[in-house]
Order: sequence, then structure tokens, then C-alpha cells
Amino acid sequence: MNVTVVFDIGRTNKKYILFDDSFGVVEEFSESLPETVDEDGFPTEDLALLTEWVQSNWRKILANPNYTVRAVNATAYGASFVHLNESHKTVGPLYSYLKPFPPAFSESFYNTYGSAEEIALQTGSPILGFLNSGKQLYWLKHARPELFREIRTSLHLPQYIIYLLTGRKVTDFTSIGCHTALWSFEMMDYHNWVKREGLHKLFPPTIAASSFIARQNQVMIQSGFGLHDSSSALLPYKISFKEPFILVSTGTWCINFNTFNARPLTSDQLASDCLHFMSTEGSGVKASRLFMGREHDEQVDRISKHFNVGVDFYKEVAYKPDLAEREVTPFYPLTMEGNGPRPQKPAGVWEVSAYDSPEAAYHGLMKGLTELLSISLGLIGVSDVQSIYIDGGFARNEVFTRLVAKNFPNHKVYTTELPQATALGAALHISRPQSFEFPGKISRVEL
Repeated sequence: MNVTVVFDIGRTNKKYILFDDSFGVVEEFSESLPETVDEDGFPTEDLALLTEWVQSNWRKILANPNYTVRAVNATAYGASFVHLNESHKTVGPLYSYLKPFPPAFSESFYNTYGSAEEIALQTGSPILGFLNSGKQLYWLKHARPELFREIRTSLHLPQYIIYLLTGRKVTDFTSIGCHTALWSFEMMDYHNWVKREGLHKLFPPTIAASSFIARQNQVMIQSGFGLHDSSSALLPYKISFKEPFILVSTGTWCINFNTFNARPLTSDQLASDCLHFMSTEGSGVKASRLFMGREHDEQVDRISKHFNVGVDFYKEVAYKPDLAEREVTPFYPLTMEGNGPRPQKPAGVWEVSAYDSPEAAYHGLMKGLTELLSISLGLIGVSDVQSIYIDGGFARNEVFTRLVAKNFPNHKVYTTELPQATALGAALHISRPQSFEFPGKISRVEL
């Protein structure tokens, strides 16, 4: 059987998925690997263990007589660098993007290269510390100069996986454009600060193609360049649906993507937790964030304690229009100070006691969250699209989806369920079909 192999590297689970010629899943394998710590004791990916896991599984797949590998690609979480020396060996650990960025280095950076707002606007990257992966290199150069001097190549994690699979060092738009603070969306080139620090010399070239040919055991295999996971998950939607849409990807964070809006960010958008990603072709993708999953769980805990019900009570709550229409008490979030479309300190605490039942309180919670989501979607041009697709955990929440449809009566609102969307996007990117029938479940949300 001809197969396309995708290595999908998440922070928690490491997977490989094999697709047939019709992009159906033939085989999938998932494993959780233990973390290690860096020299400061901060938890991070065990790079040596991950390297061995990828290489051993790749050898196993290639040796399987049931499969003929025609193509391979990788997708992984972003904002994570792997550095190689002149002997192509790794240098230092893979520093976690959760590691705090030292204030002294932040002050030095902005004193040298311009205000935080200016850099953020030019790079489409909110100030996110190590999540701005370019700042990891800046920190390495000035805080760990002995280690930095060993570095000859810096690869974002998806491209490091491709290097392990093919031996080819490449750079990919989706990785350098995901809140890295490396890329100037004004110049469509590495930002001037990157060049002044000489960091651009560490990055392999970006090639204007979707794949290259790699040789494995005298067999020619088509290989992708590796993709940032969020950008990869967008591709099945972008290829399947031609009219403009926004994808609402829900989980702990709700990340909203508008691939049809590449206009530069404004100061107000940046201050409201908007950012730019970059498409596989190098164009801008406007996005906004909402800490919705975490907020939901914190407030559900308050409701369950007040009404003495289990924390899973909301799973049995059906949408009721009369409860959705009630104006009981203003909603104030607990977890959104400094993030989301209203980052200011809340003016109060949401009064759960103002409701007469857990069902009513839950409708009040979801009404507050979907109103914040509406603001977040407005920031990235929801009025310019015709459809809204909701995936992730909240796509199965009737109260949430019906309220979103109620807030956007002139839009078509859909829920979707697409297992392995991230890996599928990486597989599709190699072959680039002009049309593709969406393979997951899709349902129109009625008012």
C-alpha cells in the first residue's frame, strides 16, 4: 500500500499517522514521552528522547513490507528552536516556550531596537516572552554566549523533525510567522533587529515550493518542509471550503483564524490579543485569542459549589431560549486580565448567586463567553466572511454553539469534527489537491 507518513509532535503526545492515497487513516500510533529539565531546572522537552523516538519509528515504518512510503511531512508545536553545531549535532536543550523571559533582557532588547508596541506591530507578535521564539535566540546570544557560539543552524521544531527524517535543513513560513517576533509583515522579510543581531544567518533558506524529493535507502520520497501545528490544522478547511470563513478552534485557548484577512494589525487589535500567523505561501493570517476553556472551567467550578452539583452538570444542560434571553447580572471573567479582547482588570466578580438554578447560571456564563467571542471575532473581520466553523471541545456544547449562531444571525455557523486535522493538513500540503471533500463531520447550527 502506498502511504503518506506524518509525524505530529505535540507537547503531550507524539504521534505518527499513515494516510492512504485518498487521505484515509491507515495506521496511527501515539505515545507520551517524559520531560526533562534545562540547566535552570525548568521543565522542557527531552530532545534526545524525542530524537530517538522519531528516528526509530521512521526506521520501523520504512522497513514495514506492507507499506511503500511515497511522502512524508511533519507538524509540531511552535515557538521552539533546536540548534545544531557544525557537526550537525544538537546544541543545548530545547528551551520551553513557557520559560519566563528575564526582565533585564526584555529591557535591553527594547532599549536597543524600539518600543515594545512598535516591534509587536511590525512583527504581528504580542509580547509573549519565550513564545516569541526569536527572543530565545536573543537571550541565548547574550545570556549563554559560549553555547551560542557553537550554533551554526537554528531550526524550529517542525523543521528539525524534517531534518531527522530526510537530512535536509529548511525553513518554513508557518514556523517563522507564528508569533516569533522574527518576521516583519511590513517588509515581508526578517525584521531589522534579526539582521542586526546576525540571527538570520542561522536560518536555512525558505523555498517557494510545498515539497522536495528526499532519498531513503535508494528510494525517492516526496517530503514537506514541516508545518506549525495551528497552520497545518487550517489546511483541510482552506482546501475544502472556498467561500471566506473564520475557524474557531476551541480548547483551553480559543484561537480564531481568518485566512482571508491579511491586513496589518492595528494597535487596538494588538492590545486585544490579536496576532498574525503566516500561511504556507507566506501571506498573513489574522488571528485572535480568548482564554475561554480555562475561564469556562473556573466558572463552572463556582457554579457547582454554589448549587451543590457535580462539576460535570453542564454536560446535561440543553439550550433554552428563555434562559439565553435573560439579563440577570453582568459577566466579569476571572482569568482574562491581560489577555483577550478586554484585557483590563474586571470591574467586579460575576455573581453566580443572582441565578435561581445551575442551568440558568450556565446559560449566563455561556452568554458572557460568547459575547466576548463575538468581540474577538469582530477584531479579525468576521463581517467580511460568510461562514463560521467551530471545532474542538466546544463544538459539542449545544448552549455555546446556539448562542454563537444567535450572535451571528447573518452567518452560516457550523460545527465540525475532524480527527487528526493537524496531521491531515500536513499530508494535504504535500500533494496540494485543488479540491477536497471535507472528510469529517459537519453540521449547520440552527437558530
